[in-house]
Amino acid sequence: MNNRRETATLSASIADNLAKQIEEGVLPAGSRLPSIREYAEAAGCSKNTVISAFDILTANGLIEPRRGSGFFVVRRVIAAEEAEEATTLNRAMDIVWLMREQLQTKPDVLNLGEGFPPVEWLEETRLDHYHQRVVRTGVASLFRYGSRFGYLPLRQSLQQKLAGYDIDAGPSQIVLTHGANQAMDMVLRYFVQPGDTVLVDDPGYYTLFGKLKLSGANIVGVQREIDGPNIRQLEEHLVTYRPKLFFTQSVGHNPTAADTSAAKAHRILQLAERYDLTIVEDDALADLRPRALTRIATLDQLRRTIYIGSFAKSVSAALRVGFIACHAALASDLADVKMLTHVSSSEYCERTLDAIISDGHFLRHTNHLQEKLRRATDTAIKALTRLDAHIYKPCEQTLYLWASLPGWTDSMKLAEALIERGVILAPGAVFSPDADQVSAYCRFNVAYLADKRFAAALHACASHGAR
Repeated sequence: MNNRRETATLSASIADNLAKQIEEGVLPAGSRLPSIREYAEAAGCSKNTVISAFDILTANGLIEPRRGSGFFVVRRVIAAEEAEEATTLNRAMDIVWLMREQLQTKPDVLNLGEGFPPVEWLEETRLDHYHQRVVRTGVASLFRYGSRFGYLPLRQSLQQKLAGYDIDAGPSQIVLTHGANQAMDMVLRYFVQPGDTVLVDDPGYYTLFGKLKLSGANIVGVQREIDGPNIRQLEEHLVTYRPKLFFTQSVGHNPTAADTSAAKAHRILQLAERYDLTIVEDDALADLRPRALTRIATLDQLRRTIYIGSFAKSVSAALRVGFIACHAALASDLADVKMLTHVSSSEYCERTLDAIISDGHFLRHTNHLQEKLRRATDTAIKALTRLDAHIYKPCEQTLYLWASLPGWTDSMKLAEALIERGVILAPGAVFSPDADQVSAYCRFNVAYLADKRFAAALHACASHGAR
């Protein structure tokens, strides 16, 4: 163990030393590093230590391997705007930065761009109560991989949950995943090749845009309207690009809070049939919204729809349990993709979630959660109204509101001004597949809008003439 620690420390030290030489220009862009054997001999260490150091530098984008030639310093174009990315100002506008902010708690900062309900709203699920039950009844799951489809009793519980939305899906049509994000990754791996066009909601789920860019896809946005996607634009894109997939969110759309109308859902399915399109319906907020709302998967019964669900917003993001529901042949293929890329999902987490949602307490919990959202939404709308904000879609019950504030035509600039005053926003441009798009809107988490620090920070911006 000590030898392993010493090796890791030495590798990090070598990586730091080489990184410094690269940053200072001692090792210029395009130059070849000594071979692993040569470096190991010169440094008096093992080749594995040097390999680990080179792996660190490669992961940080400082060097790259070239087959048969060795490792080379990456050529980096340093533009004025790139140099500014290290500043807090521009980091606040970065997708990865926004994701990082959602994964940590800063008591001195008001995060109005937070993606989750407050922790205290979820604590009543009492995860500790279910741990002992899982350990008593499924101790073997703590020491082995699970099924490629995932824990069968949970899939059976999800069958009942989906039946509540009038979606008929047997256990063989359900694949459990490591959260909704792994579900999206699996779909992308299965369907998308570099250069393929994929349609997305615009505005839409910013993390999805990052995944699509990593896969080399051509991302094309479909304008999101107050009752769902713009149907005329959707058909134009289908004619022009012939895409395989359209990722959309029908219920509680993130970030606008708008729901897709039944009329538009029917029209989307008609177009999907005509142009051989598969619809990926993300329903991550299902437990926070009324069951009766229209879902494309309900109308389609999973023929052309891949339905993705999650419990991150209603139980715990830490459990990392999501699922895919689709037709059985595709479910089997996606289970194979999951097995090849991740072996399996966590049966321990799946057993824990099944214990929670199969308990009658879960229904009471989601009812309480929705009631808290109703109260918070009402309070949030009043707070934004006092600020003369324009709310895109006022709702009775939603986690997010999409709103613009008077005098701010570019929410990026607003976010820049407020972050210096301890308030974090989720500016509209982050939610667009077009990184250059200017938006007056921000996504606000309703649970935090009553905090007086927001109005005070806005007032301070106005007093200092920030616009």
